[in-house]
Amino acid sequence: MTGDSLEARQAVEAIVMVADEPVPPGIMAQLMEIPTDRVEAICAQLAEEYRTEGRGFELIRVAGGYRYRSHPDAEPYVKRFVVSGQSARLSSAALETLAIVAYKQPLSRAQVSAIRGVNAEGAMRTLQQRGLIQEVGRDPGPGNARLFATTPTFLERLGLDSLDELPPLVDFVPGTEVIEALETSLMADSRPVAAADGPSANTP
Repeated sequence: MTGDSLEARQAVEAIVMVADEPVPPGIMAQLMEIPTDRVEAICAQLAEEYRTEGRGFELIRVAGGYRYRSHPDAEPYVKRFVVSGQSARLSSAALETLAIVAYKQPLSRAQVSAIRGVNAEGAMRTLQQRGLIQEVGRDPGPGNARLFATTPTFLERLGLDSLDELPPLVDFVPGTEVIEALETSLMADSRPVAAADGPSANTP
């Protein structure tokens, strides 16, 4: 390994180590004054070495850049280390709202509320505070409603490099046989209860 390549590897490791968010390879290339594809190659080499050596961390590409994360196998120990309650979980309402924004973005609060069937103001506010969604523009229609979309933090939390990696919605839609069974059940439940043939034997 040449001194030049060692210096480049060390630079990549150091930059990713101190960064608060994924570092795009283009940024590292500019800082190091080397081609972007060389940065990509260095990151791939480092990631493979960490895997081969069985390190407790990984170098991954996420949200358009590179960052370190703990190895999944070490998750039980990391959970013990993290202070209980330090990061509150999102409510079901917030998760539903986030899913709608992720798949239908950009869209307004009113559109999210219409899809969910309930007011989404509180959930949208929570997602903004967590940095998972952000305002990205205005609807050109009447009212010029604010439009929202997911953030790079959203991709980072899900371990995705881009929105194209979101699983297809069809994966979550029940099959035809399930829908038919539900329809049959609903039709049966909606049938009127037959009236008694005649007065009860106890009727005077």
